[in-house]
Amino acid sequence: MGLAARLAAQLQPGMVIYLHGDLGAGKTCMVRGILNALGYSGRVKSPTYTLLETYHAAGLDLCHFDLYRLQDENEWESAGFRDEIDGQAVFLIEWPEKAQSFIPPADLLIELKILPQGRELVIKGKTTMGWACLEQL
Repeated sequence: MGLAARLAAQLQPGMVIYLHGDLGAGKTCMVRGILNALGYSGRVKSPTYTLLETYHAAGLDLCHFDLYRLQDENEWESAGFRDEIDGQAVFLIEWPEKAQSFIPPADLLIELKILPQGRELVIKGKTTMGWACLEQL
């Protein structure tokens, strides 16, 4: 996955990336591609049931959240995820709308869509860090 590798090369501590898309659109596949590009060789699974999987690769701490199963955004607080926000880890958040009031704002938005023939991917910068990342892609 060329785009995931190019994106991985631009990640910086504290970066927040929202991943939007229907079930099966490729959100976790994108995270897997990023981690593999960073040299992570372990298993990368969807945190659908655990809500959070953490990784360390290429000197970066990465937190992969899948908030699909949250019934109420207050569950973010109840799970203690606020403690994960340290400004150093890279956050990759699937289904961010499920805890919008509590999660950090996005530097990048990645939107994935399943089309009749293939997929569509749109990336938008939302902050100075996000725009700088996009310029390097």
